[in-house]
Amino acid sequence: MNLTATHINYYQLCRRKLWLFSNGISMEHTSDTVYDGKLLHESSYPQRAQRNEEMLISAEYEGITLIGKIDYFDARNNVIHEIKRSDKVEEAHIRQVKFYLWLLELNGVEGATGLLEYPKLRKTDEVFLSEDDRGQLKKAVSVIKSLLDSDTCPPILGAKICKSCSYFDFCYSREEISDR
Repeated sequence: MNLTATHINYYQLCRRKLWLFSNGISMEHTSDTVYDGKLLHESSYPQRAQRNEEMLISAEYEGITLIGKIDYFDARNNVIHEIKRSDKVEEAHIRQVKFYLWLLELNGVEGATGLLEYPKLRKTDEVFLSEDDRGQLKKAVSVIKSLLDSDTCPPILGAKICKSCSYFDFCYSREEISDR
């Protein structure tokens, strides 16, 4: 079983979105917000392309392959840079960067830190990994594994954030069947 940073992010946001995504139901391709985020990633900090690069990293944990694709990794300063469009779901972004930091540790890279960057907001947050964070990530991996092994889709979250989710139409569309 493979578990990615996207799984960690969706776990933080919505278990239903996580389950749907993991079962091959992807709605991201229909989202203008997702497209805007990709453009932002490609156009922000063009000077970095020469110094830093995306990095694919993986590690085994309890029979599960953990995979992360870090936006930019500055190996000289041991800093992960993650670019995001908005801070509306900042906790999920922080958890994703902490997942990357944990992956680095599992690969023997100690003392790395993260920078969560919101270019449109001109905001940068520093992210560190604590012992408590490691425990939360281990628990999240276990819960995600159980969720993905389930045949039952979790219920609709019904939160304010649902309105801007790429899965909104999928989750909230209900067609009435008439008795003709």
